[in-house]
Amino acid sequence: MKDAITVVQQRLSESNAVRQLVMERCASDIIEAASLVTKAYRNGKKLLLCGNGGSAADCQHMAAEFVSRLTKEVQRRALPAVALTTDSSFLTAFANDCGYDGVFERQVEALGESGDVLLGISTSGSSKNVVQAMKLAKVKGLSCIALMGEKGVMKDLADVAIAVPSSHTQYIQESHLSVEHLICELVERELFSDLYQRKA
Repeated sequence: MKDAITVVQQRLSESNAVRQLVMERCASDIIEAASLVTKAYRNGKKLLLCGNGGSAADCQHMAAEFVSRLTKEVQRRALPAVALTTDSSFLTAFANDCGYDGVFERQVEALGESGDVLLGISTSGSSKNVVQAMKLAKVKGLSCIALMGEKGVMKDLADVAIAVPSSHTQYIQESHLSVEHLICELVERELFSDLYQRKA
């Protein structure tokens, strides 16, 4: 039991230390990312999200926050956000016939429009299918946000890169969730400031 307590305390302490670094180093990037999404929504555009594994789950979580709402007291209209990770029939068909690397790129081709935003999530910062989606998104006139770890080629493709300063997957993922909620809240506050004032 003593060893287990030590592990719990150490891991939570290390995770908190990473989030402290995110607060110190990434705050302006988080705000800039939220501004890109806000601008898209004001122009009648949408948010597309892609990632793999835990990042795929984050895409679904974040899309749900936008379409539903983050803050339950703020009764706002729905905001269009699509997780490109959820259509199992398309994902399995395309991966089976054409390979997995293009599964998000193909959906960007079908669904992405100039002025939309693509948010790519990858702890490595180099997931090939996310990178390919971002490359096509730039060609089509979408803005790109990269939510990643401290390294990876996505940083060079993105209009805004939020790079969590860690190489440990679990700590990057834990920080990603905090960042995702912050982006949602900042967008809500900007678009629905009158509703937030009533809440206060």
